[in-house]
Order: sequence, then structure tokens, then C-alpha cells
Amino acid sequence: MKNLAGLMKQAQQMQSKMAEMQESLQSLEVTGEAGAGLVRVTLNGKSEMKSIKIDPKIVDSADTEMLEDLILAAHRDAKSKAEAASAAEMQKVTGGLQLPPGMKLPF
Repeated sequence: MKNLAGLMKQAQQMQSKMAEMQESLQSLEVTGEAGAGLVRVTLNGKSEMKSIKIDPKIVDSADTEMLEDLILAAHRDAKSKAEAASAAEMQKVTGGLQLPPGMKLPF
């Protein structure tokens, strides 16, 4: 029974750390760029878009396809950075515990 009580305490501590991590990810901001910085997309740590900046010199009504591609590329870059930051925070919470493939926390 002593081990069960210790396990429950560890689970509660991990749950508390997960809540703290979620809050810190909400305030984290990462910026992805495309076109040598002509398009910038900023996401929070939960991959929610916060802002988008487009350099006016690339706005061409005759070539919206290029602008669309740059926005997508900047978003992918920012999302990759947000996922890396989230994974780093998760490593801190789990203490390096490797989760089975496909399993993500929080559930």
C-alpha cells in the first residue's frame, strides 16, 4: 500500500506540472518565416495563430499564389518551432520518460 500511495502522489505532482506546462505554452510565442522574412507567422505554444506580418513589397494582386505559398511555408515553420518547444517542455515534466508511439500528454 505504501507504494500505491507514493505512486498516487507522483501522479498528482505530474498533473500539477502538466497544468503549469499548459499555461506556459499558452504564453509562449514562436515566429516562423518564409521568403527571407518577408512573411512572418506567430503562433503560441499550442499552435494557435497569434499574428501574421506581410512585407508590403511582396503584395502583388497578379501573383496571389506566391503570397499564399509563403504564408503556408511560414505557418509550417512556426508550427514546427511550437511543436519543438512543446516537446522540450514535455521532457521537463516527464523527466525524460519515453511515451509509447502515438501517445500524447495531456490526454
